[in-house]
Amino acid sequence: MTTAVAAAVAEAHRREWASVLSATVRVTRDLDLAEECVQEAYAQALTQWQTDGLPAKPGAWLTTVARRRGLDVVRREAAGRRLLPLLQVEQEGESDHETFPDDRLRLMFICCHPALTPDAQIALTLRLVCGLRTPEVARAFLVGEATMAARITRAKKKIAQARIPFKLPERDQLPQRLAAVLDVVHLVFTAGHTAAEGSDLVRRDLVERSLDLSRLLREMLPGDADVAGLLALILLTDARRETRVAGGKLVLLENQDRSRWDREAIAEGVTLVREALRRRPPARYALQAAIAAVHAEATRFEDTDWREVAALYGILATVWPSPVVTLNRAVALGMAHGADKGLVELDALAGDPQLAGYAYLPAARAEFLRRLGRYDDARVAYGEAAQLTGNDVERAHLERRLAELD
Repeated sequence: MTTAVAAAVAEAHRREWASVLSATVRVTRDLDLAEECVQEAYAQALTQWQTDGLPAKPGAWLTTVARRRGLDVVRREAAGRRLLPLLQVEQEGESDHETFPDDRLRLMFICCHPALTPDAQIALTLRLVCGLRTPEVARAFLVGEATMAARITRAKKKIAQARIPFKLPERDQLPQRLAAVLDVVHLVFTAGHTAAEGSDLVRRDLVERSLDLSRLLREMLPGDADVAGLLALILLTDARRETRVAGGKLVLLENQDRSRWDREAIAEGVTLVREALRRRPPARYALQAAIAAVHAEATRFEDTDWREVAALYGILATVWPSPVVTLNRAVALGMAHGADKGLVELDALAGDPQLAGYAYLPAARAEFLRRLGRYDDARVAYGEAAQLTGNDVERAHLERRLAELD
């Protein structure tokens, strides 16, 4: 197998997995079977593209192969189908295509079935529909890979054993599934904004996928404040994309060239934030987007209103309790009131088991320790953060900061 073929298959997996699986489910009406067929299509691509050459449209090729395989299995088992069907999608009518203009979005709403726990809905959708690998899903939930693999397996078994009838929800049933779908889109963006591992800081395919899905949700539910808040958050955060890396090196927020930030995206995001904040009390994504807006509207890093950022994180912690929110609030308090204050807040999180393997906690401590002149302690913290970081760009940045202390 040539390197070119392996790279093409890997790229097709990153960009096309969700669309190929969604299209295959429409044929098989069985989530497990569809996943098996798609996996076989990718395996076949490794050998067939070697002899036939790379197809002009890899996604279309993979979809054709996977759907054909699915149809063969369905025909063979037409009499009995599977004993434990995982997914049964009824034939959609004209209105279904209007409600769900995208196969990926349709399948996300199907997978976020209320019979599953919220964590199971999100983990299963991230893994099967969005194509994230189990380690990436585990990182999003701040748990170990083995724990997440078991969680996904249990979710699939529950679907099978309980014979949960998975079908497209009616439009009036969308709200009860929307929260999980929004969380999925946000976690896809998070996984793309800073890749868990590899030589690139950003996975553009995941960022663009999350932006596409959030815009589709906005078209479906134009008056929903949560949807507006999520789209605003993605726009405002991604507006800095082109300035986060220079010459292959990570550029901190304080050093980014703000003249190169996407002002059109920022303007759209700020408008959406104002719309989302009209709902009282403000919801999670509206608050996160408001924080992103504070950063986006500061003309210089020194102009950032860190007190407002800390206050918004305080409100967010009551709406969406999370150790990561608490960590970010601690950083904001340190920026607003001094490194010693930030360090006290961060040290209070040292015993949180969810943050035990989270690289940003020791990285934040290292920065405050550095500012306080505690260089030996900063060295230890930088080293710990570098060991916990899977992304090459982030690790190289931490190692440079560590070297600067020497």
